[in-house]
Amino acid sequence: MERTNTNFNGRNGHKTAVLEKELVKDLETLDALTSENLTNKMPAETPVKADIHTQPETADKEAKSQEPETPKKKKPIALILTALGVGAVAAGGFGYRWWQYASTHQQTDNAQVAGHLHQVSARIPGTISQVLVNDNQEVQPGQLLVKLDPRDYQSKVQQTEAALQNARRQAQAAQANINLASKTTSAKTVQAQGDVSGAVAAISTAQAAVQEAKAGIPAAQAEVKQAEAGIPAAQAQVAQANANLQKAQADYNRYNTLYQQGAIPRQQLDTAKSAYDVAVAQKDAAIQGVNQAQARLAAARVGVAKAQSQLAQAQEGVVSAQAKLAASKGGLQQATAGGEQTTVNRNQYEAAKAAIAQADASLKDAQLQLSYTNITAPAAGRVGRKTVEVGNRVQAGTPLMAIVNDDYWVVANFKETQLENMKPTEEVEIKLDAFPHHTFKGRVDSISPASGAQFALLPPDNATGNFTKIVQRVPVKIVFDKESIKGYESRITPGMSAEISVKVK
Repeated sequence: MERTNTNFNGRNGHKTAVLEKELVKDLETLDALTSENLTNKMPAETPVKADIHTQPETADKEAKSQEPETPKKKKPIALILTALGVGAVAAGGFGYRWWQYASTHQQTDNAQVAGHLHQVSARIPGTISQVLVNDNQEVQPGQLLVKLDPRDYQSKVQQTEAALQNARRQAQAAQANINLASKTTSAKTVQAQGDVSGAVAAISTAQAAVQEAKAGIPAAQAEVKQAEAGIPAAQAQVAQANANLQKAQADYNRYNTLYQQGAIPRQQLDTAKSAYDVAVAQKDAAIQGVNQAQARLAAARVGVAKAQSQLAQAQEGVVSAQAKLAASKGGLQQATAGGEQTTVNRNQYEAAKAAIAQADASLKDAQLQLSYTNITAPAAGRVGRKTVEVGNRVQAGTPLMAIVNDDYWVVANFKETQLENMKPTEEVEIKLDAFPHHTFKGRVDSISPASGAQFALLPPDNATGNFTKIVQRVPVKIVFDKESIKGYESRITPGMSAEISVKVK
C-alpha cells in the first residue's frame, strides 16, 4: 500500500509532505497509518513527523493535492479486508484438508527397515583354506563361500569305509561259521575230552611241584640260620686279628726305635717286622672270613627266595591247570551243545549285520562332515560383516559372515492409541530418510501380539506398587509394494529409518 502526498501550511511556510511507500503487514500498522492521515488534517501548528520530507510548492498545488485525499484512504482498507478474507478462506480450506487427512491417517517416525539376516557359520571345526567372496558381494543360494581344510575329514571317511568293509567280512565269516559249526561238533567233543584228561594230569604234576617246593623252603631257611651264626664268629676273629695287629705294630715301632738307638741288633727288628706282617695277614684273612660268612648268608637268603618263588610258580601251575581243566570242561560242554553253537553263530551273523549298518551310518556321517568343509550361501543376497580370513582356525558355530537378502519390510512402532482402526491390508505410505524425495507404497501385514516392552529383557511389572501409566508402543509389520521399490532393491538395507503413514479409513 502507498501513502498519499499530504500538504501542510505550517509555521515554516508552504511545504508539501511526501510519505514513502510502505507495506501494510498487520492491523496495528493499518491503525497507525489511519491515525497519521487524521493528523495530516489538523491545523498547521501540528508538528510534522520525522519521516516526512517537505518540499516548497505553490499554494495552488497544495489545494489540488488535498482534494482527492478522502477516496484514496478508503481504497487500501478495502484491499486489506479483502486480502484478510481470502487468507481466512485459504487457511480454512487448508485446515479442513489437514483435519480430513489426520482423521484418516496414522503417522509415526518410530520405524525402521528390517530384513532377513542369514548368519553363516561353521558347522564343524577346521582351518580356513579358501575365502571365495568379498564384502557386499551378491551371492546366490548354494554358492560356495568358504572352504575348510578337508584332509582330516577325508581321513575319517577312509577309516569308516575300512570299518564298513571289515564289518562286511565279519558278517561273511559269521555266515560261514553257521555251516561249519554242525560239522565240527564231534571233533570238538573228542578234543575237549582229551583236554580235560590233560588238565587233570597237569593239576597232579603241579601239586607235586608244590609239595617239593614247600620241602625245599625249610632247608633253605636252615642254611640262612647257619650262615647268620657264622658271621659273629668271623667278626670275633676279625677283632682278635685286629688286637694282634695292634700289639705287633706297637712291638715293631718299639724295636725300630731301639734299633735306631743301637740298643738291639737287626735280627730282633726283623723278627718284630715279621710278626707285624703276620698280624696284618691274619686281619685280612679274618675280614675275608666275615665277607664269606655274609656271602653265605646272602646266598642262603637267595635260596629261600628261590624256594619261595618255586612254590609260588608251582601254586600258579596248579591254578593254571585248574583253569585249563575248567576251560576243557567248558569246551566239552560247548562241543556237546552243537545245536546251541549254531544258534550262537546265527546271532553273531545278526550282530555282524548290525555292525554293517552301524559302519554304514558312520560312513554317511563322515561323508556329511566332509561336505560341511564347503560352506555355501543359505539364501540369495549380499555378503555383510565378513570376519573370516584364510588360515583362521574356527570352531563349530563360529560366525563367519552374514547374508542379507532383498526381502525387506518395515517395523513401525505405533502408540497403542493409534491402533483403534488399524487393520492388515491397509495402504501405507513409506518415506525413508535415505531417499527423502521418493515415497514408497506398502500395506499393513500384521500387528505384533504384544507391545515392545513385553519383549524386553526386563519387562515392566505394574504390580510393584510404583505404577505410572505410559503410552505403550506396539510393533506393526509393513511390507513394501514390489512395484514401488523397483530400482531400489539393492539400495534399501535393514536398519534404515522410516516415516510411516497408514490410511486407516
